[in-house]
Amino acid sequence: MTTTREFLSKNRILFDGAFGTYFAQITHGQTENCELANLNLPQTVARIHREYIEAGANAIKTNTFAAYPDLCGGAENQKKIIRAAVALAREEADKADGEVRVFADLGPAPGESRQQKTDSYIQAASLFLDEGITDFVFETQAEEDGLLPAVREIRKREKESFIVVSFGVLPDGYSPKGIYYRTLILDMLSSGLVDAAGLNCVVNAGNMRRLLAALPSGLLARTCAMPNAGYPVVRGFHTYYGGNAPYFARETGEIADLGVRILGGCCGTTPQYIRALSKVLSERPAEEIDADTLWTLPESTDVQKNKSGAQAVSSNRLKKKLSAGKKVIAVELDSPKNADLSTFMEEAGRLKKAGVDTITIADCPIAQARLDASLLACKVKQELDLDVIPHMTCRDRNINASKALLLGDHANGIRNVLIITGDPIPTAARDEVKSVYQFNSRQMIGYVHSLNDSDFQDDPFLIFAALNVNAKNFDRELERARKKLQQGAAGFLTQPALSSAAVENLKKTRQAMPEAYILGGLYPVISERNARFMNEEVNGIEVPEEMIAAYHGADREEGEKIGRRFTDELCGRILPFVDGIYLMTPFHRIGLMEKIVGDIREML
Repeated sequence: MTTTREFLSKNRILFDGAFGTYFAQITHGQTENCELANLNLPQTVARIHREYIEAGANAIKTNTFAAYPDLCGGAENQKKIIRAAVALAREEADKADGEVRVFADLGPAPGESRQQKTDSYIQAASLFLDEGITDFVFETQAEEDGLLPAVREIRKREKESFIVVSFGVLPDGYSPKGIYYRTLILDMLSSGLVDAAGLNCVVNAGNMRRLLAALPSGLLARTCAMPNAGYPVVRGFHTYYGGNAPYFARETGEIADLGVRILGGCCGTTPQYIRALSKVLSERPAEEIDADTLWTLPESTDVQKNKSGAQAVSSNRLKKKLSAGKKVIAVELDSPKNADLSTFMEEAGRLKKAGVDTITIADCPIAQARLDASLLACKVKQELDLDVIPHMTCRDRNINASKALLLGDHANGIRNVLIITGDPIPTAARDEVKSVYQFNSRQMIGYVHSLNDSDFQDDPFLIFAALNVNAKNFDRELERARKKLQQGAAGFLTQPALSSAAVENLKKTRQAMPEAYILGGLYPVISERNARFMNEEVNGIEVPEEMIAAYHGADREEGEKIGRRFTDELCGRILPFVDGIYLMTPFHRIGLMEKIVGDIREML
């Protein structure tokens, strides 16, 4: 048998369909773990392989999608399952008239950490290699997450392994982890470790064709497409897939016309679907491709283009000021706890007159419901023509709600966003109020960044992240900050720098990340009580004892004067190594903020 690489240069690879959903169909909703059927129902497993081969598949996947110890009863059981799965698939492939290749099939690995997932992949892959299986399909992935190090280990044992990595993405092209499909595929192919990458599951053939058509044509021969039969419908306790075989075959045939050479089916695709697709493909034979051409990546894989074809011109005034090296002033205002906007809008208007460049609005701080930060940002932008940075937490929204909100923000002229994790739901309320946290802050930053490359490429969001300059282990905080920059953040809004240590950490940040926009946080403490509360109750803020002592016995007016003096002094210390000042407003003291903004304007 020729190597899979040689075979692909001359032919298409047509995989089988969805083993799991077909298994459930012919066993009438068998609830037993599908992988255990390799041991307990071997004749059924063999029958499914045989039917797909007879339908025209020239490659079949082992029945091992979830063959990991945690999912199939331990390491010994995993070994037995993989050994049996390989034997059953290989036996049916050997009986076939022509060449039928057997691929080890693995879904996303379990594990809490990236290393645990890598170890799970390596353990499973080693068992397949021990059985003589050298070709792999890692399917229905949502991100890389430990996969490439495992692929590297496979290559060390077997250089000729043919490795396919396939991602499951929503119709808009984003994986459940918020990563754009083009990024996923291009990262895999450019790694030098993966032979082919593409899409399977989640979407039907029509949507998959639309997504793959946007990839560089030079990559399509190394792209795989295994769409679902249709979209799932749940009746009772069973899931059924709509669609029909002729439509699936026609649409998937058009994917082949794009140049995609690795095809097949996922959920709901029975042998009937593969038979229909095989017939369509037989009418359009694949052209032979020179091996050097097939395995050489195009010099440019840049697929992000401005929709109009012209150079994008940003409408973001804040970004223009920062890019020009001008220092900016941002002031945070809390949104109201009710629907009365009169006070908030008045305060925002006063701050604009005082000379602030932007206001920021927190997203339900301390996990208590307030008027939505994004809706309020849109109102401020439209009525006051003042730039706004709404905060956006990972706590309350899934990927769909996050994208919907960002689309609304963008449509209303918002061009800046601060991505943060969000305060946790108080323990006493967790039975009634549920957190979402589909993303962490780094993943959310990556998601918004990828939206900038697709939906918002003509005028993207400027993405800010949070930085705690009061962190006990600031080197670790800096490392997290670097990862946020790598994910697409342009800069940071920091926690208040009220101590010498915090000021030194801001300086260290500038030295470590000169490319980042840094808006140094300041908070005008207004009383001894306020200072002690901030020190003890507010995470990420440290008020020095000598500062607290200065407020002892001071009344309201004296407290504001002391707070203004400290804030002005600290501002002068941090201005040399920040791109702007980020002021947090204490207790609606707008008069105090107007004075401080005026002081800062004189320093700039």
